[in-house]
Amino acid sequence: MTTSLKKSHIHRTVLDNGIVLLLTENPTADIIAARIFIRAGSCYENREQAGLAHLLSAVLTKGCEGLSSLQIAEQVESIGANLSADTAADYFQLSLKTVTADFVDILTLAAKILRSPTFPEAEVELERRIALQDIRSQKEHPFTVAFDQLRQVMYQDHPYAMSALGNESTMSRITRADLVQFHQTYFRPDNLVISIAGRITLDDAVAVVEKVFGDWQPPAAKPLPTLNLPNLTVQPEYVIIPQQTQQSIVMLGYMATAVNSPDYAALKLLSTYLGNGLSSRLFVELREKRGLAYEVSAFYPTRLFPATFVVYMGTAPENTQIALSGLQAEVDLLYTSPLTEVALQAAKNKILGQYALGKQTNGQLAQIYGWYEILGLGIEFDQKFQELITNVNAEDAMTVASRYLQKPYVSLVGQEAAVKNAVI
Repeated sequence: MTTSLKKSHIHRTVLDNGIVLLLTENPTADIIAARIFIRAGSCYENREQAGLAHLLSAVLTKGCEGLSSLQIAEQVESIGANLSADTAADYFQLSLKTVTADFVDILTLAAKILRSPTFPEAEVELERRIALQDIRSQKEHPFTVAFDQLRQVMYQDHPYAMSALGNESTMSRITRADLVQFHQTYFRPDNLVISIAGRITLDDAVAVVEKVFGDWQPPAAKPLPTLNLPNLTVQPEYVIIPQQTQQSIVMLGYMATAVNSPDYAALKLLSTYLGNGLSSRLFVELREKRGLAYEVSAFYPTRLFPATFVVYMGTAPENTQIALSGLQAEVDLLYTSPLTEVALQAAKNKILGQYALGKQTNGQLAQIYGWYEILGLGIEFDQKFQELITNVNAEDAMTVASRYLQKPYVSLVGQEAAVKNAVI
């Protein structure tokens, strides 16, 4: 066991079997939360198996060696704990929360589920049917349709092109054997981060994790697969899906950058300035002043690989063309006119304030430090992110906007005449 880093009340320890253990000591409440991260999100799927990680997350807690789905649920609920699995593009995670006295029991159960899931056929089929229903229902939501088609033209053969659910074709083809293979490939101690926050000391946390996971060894002479992702070529285009809807969805997507880029902080700040909340630029200019938008926003997710910077609006069909022009004009201003000091500082205050509010509970603390670790950023990124945001100036923001936000992909969903006329 080697301890490589301590940052105030946060400890980072690497166990002999490769597990990275993070501990945030927080004795204020008699609660312990933990997040177990695995480098095995939807990015690690084959394109023909899109939805595999999602399906695995749905069935992971539905049976393990010696325990049925019902027995697992009873163990968790009998002590009022929480235990769930989820997947994202860049990682898979198991989340748990309990009172301090029951932490060892819940962690032991989580270890059984992680190490020896049984993937019962009946549960696999049930969760597959639920996923297929979700896929079909999403086709009825214009925003989801617009974002799916935007993502596909932007990312092409890259895994980010696909929804976490996959599509009807890929989800229908996934077998129990595929789940077993994916689990055996990626669920191993040297691919694991365990992030704990709560009323527990470092010595006790290390002792518990070693007791529960210490005998789990990586497969001998079997290195982890490396991701061979395609290079992305940026070729902006318009994509249109006519749909009988009450409103048009107008969406602009720009290929931006990953979290480890020097430009990440400026893009995050610009996204907040443009489309985060009722005081954002898009909301004030396009909804409040011009009455164009039912909804309007921007988002730029934090990703291990190049992420999309997206602005979108829901508008009346007759306003589709002017909404498209309005969105484009607001983004263009980011690289043609510098942000005022007042606007820049307001965006910084908003993003840093929201960031601080996102670290209130033990669950949030376990999540954010584990997330940074699994993305390869390290727990020091918590402080670094705040410094990066603080240090962005108007010239930086303008330069970064010019670099990434000039030529958008455009995705339109709405009544046929409205969306086709918008691009003529």
